[in-house]
Formats: sequence, C-alpha cells, structure tokens
Amino acid sequence: MKKLISILLALAMTLSLVACSKKDDATSKDAPAKGDDAPFHIGVLTGTVSQSEDEQRGAESMIKKYGDVKDGGYVILKNYPDNFSAEQETTIQQIVSFADDPKMKAIIINQGVPGTSAAIKQVKEKRPDILCFVGNSQEDPNLVESVADLVIDPDNVTRGYLIPLAAQKMGANTFVHVSFPRHMSIELLSLRKDIMEATCDKIGMKFVMETAPDPTSDVGIPGAQNFILEQMPAWVEKYGKDTAFFATNDAHTEPMLLKVAELGAYFVEQDLPSPILGYTGALNLDLKEQAGDWPAILKKVEETVVEKGASGHMGLWAFSFGYSTTQALTELAKRCIEGKADFKSLDDIKTIFGEFTPGAEWGASWYIDNENRKERTNHALVLQDTYVLGSGYLGMTKEEIPDIYKMLDDFKAKQ
Repeated sequence: MKKLISILLALAMTLSLVACSKKDDATSKDAPAKGDDAPFHIGVLTGTVSQSEDEQRGAESMIKKYGDVKDGGYVILKNYPDNFSAEQETTIQQIVSFADDPKMKAIIINQGVPGTSAAIKQVKEKRPDILCFVGNSQEDPNLVESVADLVIDPDNVTRGYLIPLAAQKMGANTFVHVSFPRHMSIELLSLRKDIMEATCDKIGMKFVMETAPDPTSDVGIPGAQNFILEQMPAWVEKYGKDTAFFATNDAHTEPMLLKVAELGAYFVEQDLPSPILGYTGALNLDLKEQAGDWPAILKKVEETVVEKGASGHMGLWAFSFGYSTTQALTELAKRCIEGKADFKSLDDIKTIFGEFTPGAEWGASWYIDNENRKERTNHALVLQDTYVLGSGYLGMTKEEIPDIYKMLDDFKAKQ
C-alpha cells in the first residue's frame, strides 16, 4: 500500500509539473510580452498628443499588443518635445538613449523631425546592429536616407497630383495651400506644393499659396490656430465657397476643418490623413468608446459631418496614416528581427500596412529623386484612397497617374 501511495504521489507531481509547463508555454506563445523574457526591445519615439496624437496612439496600441519594456514586454515609448525645432538636442538625446539598452534591436521614429538623422548616426556609431526606421521624415531625403535603414512617407509625389484632382471631383474650382517657410524648406513638402500647382494648371483650377504662423515659433500652437480661425472667413469670402483648403501642419488642420464645416468650403484630406486628426476637436467629438476602432470612428465622424450639412465637402483616409505607420513600422521591425520579413520588400511593407487597416488597400513604391530621377530603395512612399464623408471613396488609387516629374518640368518651362 505504501509503495502504491508513493507511486501515485510521484505520478501526481509529474502531471502537475507537465501541466505547469504547458500553461507556461501557452502564456509565452499567446502573450509573449507578459513576462521578463522578451528577447529584444523596440524603442518608439513620437510627438506628444498635442502635436502628433495619432503617432503616439499607434505606439500605445503596439505596447498593448506586445507589452511595455518596463513590464517585461517588447516596446518602450518616448516623446520628442512639442517645440522640436528649437530643442533638437532633446530629440537627439531621446533617440540615442534607446541605444543604452543592450536588448534594443530597433528604433522607430515617427515623425522624423529635425535632429533625427544626427541621432541615428550616433546610434549607428554606437550600436550598428540596431535597425532604425523613420516615418514621415521632415529632413532632406538624401540626409535621412544616408543613415536610416528604412524611411516611409505618405506618397506626397503622387498626392501632389491626386489631392487637387480630388478637390475638383468634389466640386472645388480653387485650391488654397496653407503653409510656412520651415515646412517649405522640407524637400518633399516643397515638391508636393510644386506638383499641386502644376496639377491645378493642368486640370484648370486656380492655385493659391497662403502663409500662416509656424506652430513651433513664439506664437505657439494657440497663436497659430487662432490665426487660421481668424483668416478662414476672409479667405472663403476672397476665393469663394468652391475653394478647397489644404494645410501642411497638423495644428492648423483643426481650426481649418471647423471653419470649412461652418462656411461651406472644401477639405480633401489632411497632410497626414486620418479620421481623427483635426476632426475630433473641430467637431467636438468624444471618441473614447470607439478608441482604436477605426471603422467605428469613421462612422461617428461621418454622421456628425452629415448632420452639420457638410456632406461631400470633407475628406480623409479611412485609417490614420500616423497611427498605422507607427504600428506598421513597429510590426515590420519585430518581424525583421525575427527573420519573418524584409524591410527592403515593398510587398512586405504593403502586407503589414494592410493587416492594420482591414478593407483599405495600400499602394507602395520607392521614392524617385527629383534631381537625378534615381530610385531610392530604402525610402518607401505609401498611399491610401480618399474617403469623402457622406459620399464614400473617390477611387483616387484607380486614377491613371501621368509622368509627374515631366508635368512639373513642362509647367516650370511655361513660367
């Protein structure tokens, strides 16, 4: 009897250990971030909620998915300062500090504000094994491409053509581009503006350039937004209600949307398209219940715009570019580290963007330099169709795109 009891106890202990082992394996497999065993870390740097809400929220969603480093997970989030132009050293320090972590294997920077390239150079000198991915770079393409492993921008070359064309489809006959010198010194933004102007000339629209205060200047975000609020009625009166407005800065977008809804003008999409960027504040929406559910967010925004009588006048992308890019770059980095993806593959880039934006198709191409017309295979441009609130998709991704650089050359030759 004693021998039988001993055997049964030994068997029970063995089964218990097996069960515990299986439970641990399941936990590790299903939620790898819930322990102290994340094999590597991914650092994500975004702006704060006041300047770059979508980018930060995208990072928070990846922390929810893969866990925070401080809790044994994969992802750690840091912010660059709101006044990043005047505080480049702080931005650089934040990026370089990621490399102090021996388990750091990738750094995601979205947006790539001034100082990004200098920081990546320091990171690579210290830790060449760390992958550095940049979303929405604000620095010279040649500079950031020389140090980053991958840069992803909205396809501002093609959008320079498609946005005015979309405005015309929506009913506008005048296109007003609102920006400021700092943004116009950014090569891709300046190039997009030139393409927009050439496109307006090609399709028979009037193009107007207006200047607004830089939110990173002494007036700050409140002063820059107040300027837009004050100027919009005058601009609509001057150019007419059949005018589409476009702002290169996120902070300008909210007051612009507010006045477009009130005054009956047009707005195609944001500089960094999103269902919430600018719309949340302009429409006074509470989207806490819909947070992270982009179809639900789009539905609520659309219902509100229709109620305000602005149906067919306001557009966006059904999924946020800033949010989706933070997610996609983080996911891409993780899979590259694990040997499951290649950041040099446009197919892998499109696939991962698509996973985070069900129902929305993405186009992706390598950036072609305007000066030497050579393809840059570490700089991808992505594009999503324009969604007009109250009307639906415009089908802009199906448009036949002309040789944009030739069109631009021809336009410049006419001037």
